[in-house]
Amino acid sequence: MTSYDNDPFYLRYYTGHSGKHGHEFLEFEYSHGRLRYANNSNYRNDSLIRKEMWVGPLVVKELKRIVESSEITKEDDTNWPKKNIVGKQELEIRVGNDHIAFETAKIGSLVDIQDSDDPEGLRVFYYLVQDLKCLIFSLISLHFKIKPI
Repeated sequence: MTSYDNDPFYLRYYTGHSGKHGHEFLEFEYSHGRLRYANNSNYRNDSLIRKEMWVGPLVVKELKRIVESSEITKEDDTNWPKKNIVGKQELEIRVGNDHIAFETAKIGSLVDIQDSDDPEGLRVFYYLVQDLKCLIFSLISLHFKIKPI
């Protein structure tokens, strides 16, 4: 039994929409030491990209640090823009005794945040998602481009 088996930390992010190219989405999920990534874009007949990898305790510690320092668990998505034809975003996190599940419309820019009913909460969400995407994309890129000797 590994330390991951007892760790309740869970993270899932999804953003997507259905349009003229079908269901296009980006999703990543961390649970019990495993990081999964999926990106589906039918633009120019691209196909579904799926990547999966195991990550070490330092990566998990950094994911938790990013989530906890954002204080996203103190937010409430009640006054955030609802999903619409442009698409939606979902964020689910379980860390410590906290469990959150947010759903909101896709955010195009900071102007969308400023014009919302809860700009401060939506700003926390927006920057957390940006930080998580940056880390996840870097990990995926490094993991699948490095060739062992």
